[in-house]
Amino acid sequence: MKKLHWCAGIILGFSVIAALLITSFEIAMYADFDVYRQEYEKYDVLSELDMTMDDVMYVTHEMMDYLRGEGDTLSVVTTVEGQEQDFFNEQDRFHMGEVRELFIGGLNIRFEACVAAVLCVLFLVITRADIKKVVPRSYWIALGVTGAAVILIGIAAVVDFNAVFVQFHHIFFDNDLWIFDPAEDYMIRMLPEGLFYDMVMRIGAIFVVSLVVLLVLSFIPKIADRRKKLV
Repeated sequence: MKKLHWCAGIILGFSVIAALLITSFEIAMYADFDVYRQEYEKYDVLSELDMTMDDVMYVTHEMMDYLRGEGDTLSVVTTVEGQEQDFFNEQDRFHMGEVRELFIGGLNIRFEACVAAVLCVLFLVITRADIKKVVPRSYWIALGVTGAAVILIGIAAVVDFNAVFVQFHHIFFDNDLWIFDPAEDYMIRMLPEGLFYDMVMRIGAIFVVSLVVLLVLSFIPKIADRRKKLV
């Protein structure tokens, strides 16, 4: 039974971490839209598009709503380069449709991870496992594996973000329609590589902080036991 307790604990640890990762994406991308405004100013996106900030932010809100599953078609009519037209073209719509599937798939994985975490906790409680011992130590194991992966990916991103960015697309997309021509495509002008780099760093920071918070909390049972022994 102890082996089952440890298996359940480790599954719990990885499930919580998976949920935190996806939540970090969501927080970084949706919690504060002023971040996009700052990024557009940083990379002089308005000059590249010949658009007002209000129009660019309107497009951004509509695009991000679409990625969460709102609406069937990504189509936003606005003023670009002095003409009222659809900001997105067919290649944009196809690629963002694939991105939407990934994003919604991630939300589904988070739900499944939360369900798995709850089931593991129930199993540990029902079978009278030593929760104060199993849960923290299982989290440490899951954190060790995750931490190693985060460090490797983080170093790779800092050294050559473009290579990591390209490899990501090769892994998750089976076509080359994610490659855009800035001379003809408005969307890639609005979303330069630097913006993606900053967003990845933002996601990483939120994720790492959440992992550290849980790590600190995981030591509470051990500290409490020591205090009881001292008393």
